[in-house]
Amino acid sequence: MSVRSVPRRMLPVTLLAVGALVLAACGGPPAAQDGDVGGAGVVTEVNCGIEVTVAAPPQRIYALYQPAIETLHALGVSDRLVGTAYLDAPVLDEFAQAQEDLPYIPDLPSREALLQTNPDFVLSGYNNAFASSGSETVSTRAELGELGVRTWINAPLCPSEDGLSDEAIDPAQVSMDTIYDDLRSLGRVLDVPDRAEELVADLQARVAAVRERVEGLPAPRVAILLNDDDGSYRVASGIDFGSRVLEMAGAENVFGDLTERRHVAVSTEELIARDPDVILTSTCCDPATVVADGQADVDQIMNDPALSGSTAVRDGAVHAFLFADRAASLRAPYAAERVADLVHPE
Repeated sequence: MSVRSVPRRMLPVTLLAVGALVLAACGGPPAAQDGDVGGAGVVTEVNCGIEVTVAAPPQRIYALYQPAIETLHALGVSDRLVGTAYLDAPVLDEFAQAQEDLPYIPDLPSREALLQTNPDFVLSGYNNAFASSGSETVSTRAELGELGVRTWINAPLCPSEDGLSDEAIDPAQVSMDTIYDDLRSLGRVLDVPDRAEELVADLQARVAAVRERVEGLPAPRVAILLNDDDGSYRVASGIDFGSRVLEMAGAENVFGDLTERRHVAVSTEELIARDPDVILTSTCCDPATVVADGQADVDQIMNDPALSGSTAVRDGAVHAFLFADRAASLRAPYAAERVADLVHPE
């Protein structure tokens, strides 16, 4: 199996201008009319600076990317999903059966294909799905809103305004507290507030247990490395949620001072100069990709002559790690448990 070590597949997504007649033909949702919202059942929450108002809990939800798919399973609304797209790895074990029973496509749908499922709500794990340009956008949130489709982004990766992507992420928002608040807010929109509170409590307990386990231990300096197909490298920066995973596990992102984008191209000279104690790969992107598939990335790094003198390579401290495990999502505490095992071996 060919394992991709890029954070997103660089495959074109067709953007189609869908007019009223096309929408009618494909069964897309009608645009919201005055008076569509209002009354006792109305819920309004703010997500990434955008008010999301529903007159009733969404019943036809489309989930884009791993964080969104796992979030909806965890909130107990799997039966409301009309489509799922683009997993980077298998879902967590407790969601495997629910995911198996759902419609799934390996890449993002086109805007037309998305609308053909007649969604009333679209949740995306990454902001690029709603960017105004790029190879992976399905539409901006404003454009979908005009068609009556409510939208949501997993909040730690909120852009500063609709249509923007990684370059617009606020570093202060990339935190577990943001995840907790986001889950609670989404729980109210979906009318599962009690389940959201239970989920937050479980995640908080996991984080507390990891932090207690590594308290007082020296913090290794870690680089999360993306092996590109041409042999070059990128790193996860300070605004990537991988930095928060490392912190929970008692480690430090050696490239944490970089905050302009989530992924930054670096030279081997820069890698050597920063000299991380540990290197983690960022293996992805397929629903069958597991940690063992990262060995090819590990081998590439270990056998790169330019990195032979670095501490992590010299000490054999290069470990396979999944892109999915550094996502800004409920998966992060699980990932922190594994990172703690890797960087603080007993």
